[in-house]
Amino acid sequence: MKKIIKLPVSIIGIILLSMLLITCQTTPPLPNLDFRQEMRDFVIALSDYAKDIESDFIIIPQNGQELVTDTGEGDGNPNEKYLAAIDATGRESMFYGYDNDDQPTPDEARDHLLAICQLCEANNVEVLATDYCWDHTKMDNSYTYNNVDNNFISFAADQRELNNIPDYPNPIYHENANDITDISLAQNFLYLINSENYTTKNDFISAVNLTNYDVVLMDLYHNETEYTNNEILSLKTKKDGGSRLVIAYMSIGEAEDYRYYWNTSWKEGDPIWLDKENPNWKGNYVVRYWEQDWKDIIFGNNDSYLKKIINAGFDGVYLDIIDGFENFEEE
Repeated sequence: MKKIIKLPVSIIGIILLSMLLITCQTTPPLPNLDFRQEMRDFVIALSDYAKDIESDFIIIPQNGQELVTDTGEGDGNPNEKYLAAIDATGRESMFYGYDNDDQPTPDEARDHLLAICQLCEANNVEVLATDYCWDHTKMDNSYTYNNVDNNFISFAADQRELNNIPDYPNPIYHENANDITDISLAQNFLYLINSENYTTKNDFISAVNLTNYDVVLMDLYHNETEYTNNEILSLKTKKDGGSRLVIAYMSIGEAEDYRYYWNTSWKEGDPIWLDKENPNWKGNYVVRYWEQDWKDIIFGNNDSYLKKIINAGFDGVYLDIIDGFENFEEE
C-alpha cells in the first residue's frame, strides 16, 4: 500500500498555481534571433518571388525604415541587399500625426525619420510619405515639406481610417497628365485602403476613376470580395487619360481576422506563429513573421496572398507592419 503524503495547504496552492500558469502560457518563448534581419530576409525573399514572376513588380514596405542601415539611423551603413530588393518605402507621420493626428510630429522623431528617408532617396528608393492632418494650412505644409523640400511623393490624409478621397487640395497636388509607368515618375498618390464608404466595387472604381492620382494604394478586397483583373485594369487610367499605377496593400507583420486565410479556431500560440492581439486595432494579431507557415500564407505558392495580388493585375504591393520587429525587441 502506497503511503499517502499530506502536503501543507500553502505548498498545494503553489503547485496548483504553477500548473495553472503553465496551462495558460499558450505562446512559446522567443527564439534567439536578430528580429530586424529576419524581417529584412522576409521582404527580400518576398521581393525575389514576385520579381521572378513579374520583373517590374513594385515592392514598397511601409515604415520600419530602421532596416535600411546597420544602426537603424540615417548615418548608418546602408544595407545594400535590402535596398536592392525594394523600389520605394512608405513612411507615415513624418511631419504630422506621429503622436496625435493634425499635430506636428515631435522634432526628434521627425529628424530621425527624415534622415533615414533621405538616405533611401539617395539610394534610388522612392519615399511615399503619408501625413495625417486635416487643417488646410497643415496639409499645405505637408506637401511642401515632403515634395518640395525633400523630393518625396506625399499624401495628406484627412482621415486616419484611409476611407475617403480628400476634398482638399483641389486640384490635387502636382496633378499631371503624364503616363506613370514607374514609381519614380509619380508626383502624387492616393491612399484608400478602406472601402467602407462605397457600397459596391463599382462605386469605389467610379470614384477613383474620377481622379488624376498617379498612384492608387488600395486593398485587394471590397467587403471580402476580390477585385478582378478587369476591375484593376479599369483603375489604371486617370480621368485625364494618363496611365497610373495601382498597388495592393498587404500586412505581413500582423494577421487580420477578416482575411480569407483566417481560421476561427486559431488562438494565441496556436498556430505557433500567432501572437497577441494588437490592443489598438481589434482583430489584428502580431505574428512571428520568421515562421515558415506564416510566410507560406503570404508568398511563395499559388494559394498565397501575394500570388492573388499578382493574379489580380496589380502593379505592386504595399507591405505593412514592417516595423513588427519592434514587438519582439521590446520583450
